[in-house]
Amino acid sequence: MVAEVGSMPAASSVKKPFGFRRKMGKWGCHCLPCCRGSRKSNVGASGDQDDSAVKTFRSKMGKWCCHCLPCRRGSGKSNLRPSGDQDDSAMKTLRSSKSDVGAWEEYDDSAFMEPRYHVCREDLDKLHRAAWWGKVPRKDLIVMLRDTDVNKTDKQKRTALHLASANGNSEIVKLLLDRQCQLNVLDNKNRTALTKAVQCQEDECALMLLEHGTDPNIPDEYGNTSLHYAIYNEDKLMAKALLLHGAAIESKNKHGLTPLLLGVHEQKQQVVKFLIKKKANLNALDGYGRTALILAVCCGSASLVSLLLEQNIDVSSQDLSGQTAREYAVSSHHNV
Repeated sequence: MVAEVGSMPAASSVKKPFGFRRKMGKWGCHCLPCCRGSRKSNVGASGDQDDSAVKTFRSKMGKWCCHCLPCRRGSGKSNLRPSGDQDDSAMKTLRSSKSDVGAWEEYDDSAFMEPRYHVCREDLDKLHRAAWWGKVPRKDLIVMLRDTDVNKTDKQKRTALHLASANGNSEIVKLLLDRQCQLNVLDNKNRTALTKAVQCQEDECALMLLEHGTDPNIPDEYGNTSLHYAIYNEDKLMAKALLLHGAAIESKNKHGLTPLLLGVHEQKQQVVKFLIKKKANLNALDGYGRTALILAVCCGSASLVSLLLEQNIDVSSQDLSGQTAREYAVSSHHNV
């Protein structure tokens, strides 16, 4: 498995192993997960290729949960009832069949894009402007802090501490902390000042916030904690500091990714090694039942596969499609 994982073909080039996927030539890129990755729709302008098979599957989509087809993505709601009786024959066929690498929907990584705040000067008061740009003499700042509510928020629920931390204005962060400002206020994406400092890689501000007792385990609207962002940024020193201040190493985001699983998925090998040394759970499962080893195989990372196989890891674990890491490697045309 290890030696052959390196050059994984795109999901769109993998052989389609079961019945209705052979009809894909007439299906668009939003019809089945196996089309995902090509970013090209096979649906022509006339639309006459929406044959009976397509109509049948589309008619059943009301019973399928938002993780079954990308065309259901975005609803944010699963239609699965506790009884599970809506898992009809089409759904059973999909889940029981040998799916290709990449058949499961990829994670939306928008949480990690554009970490810094978008700031409009006209929307900020004097304190918030000073916190963001930091171009105010210290004596004026002290007067401003004395005469202003330091916990006041702007239209995006950001405090001066959020803005100063996100932009690395450590002197203002220190002044705000000396004024005993609230540490765990949430902005409009449920992020604390610590989360923003870590996300924006402003380590000096983040360390000051940790030393003053900011909670490192508050999840944002994506379920990510500060440790998730440190791992995504490959900031091993910050990850170490967070763990020393009580960060939960097994916290899961809304995709079910622990920091370790996130590191594997994003192929951040150095921080994955760090988390392994910190005894992170190697057999944790993401929202699709995938282990770190399965993710490493699906990502085509031979070095991560090798690293994980050196550990005490369950190589026989199956994901929700019933496949193991070995089966994913085989279905991707790699020898095991």
